[in-house]
Amino acid sequence: MNTPQHCPGFEQFKDLQSFICKCPECGEEKEIFSDEFNKEHKCSQCGKPIDFKVCEAYAGGRASAPR
Repeated sequence: MNTPQHCPGFEQFKDLQSFICKCPECGEEKEIFSDEFNKEHKCSQCGKPIDFKVCEAYAGGRASAPR
């Protein structure tokens, strides 16, 4: 019997990317993952909707930078 080299379900998340989105009203940052773009997100501070066009890539499953 072989020991798995990673967690079960890893394959479906290995290309997942993390984005930091800033609220257009108050500037509060919110982390949103690439598999959540089809959902509506609101700022946890002021409640305004967050526009994904103002998001920046933060990290990803294939990122070479250390975390």
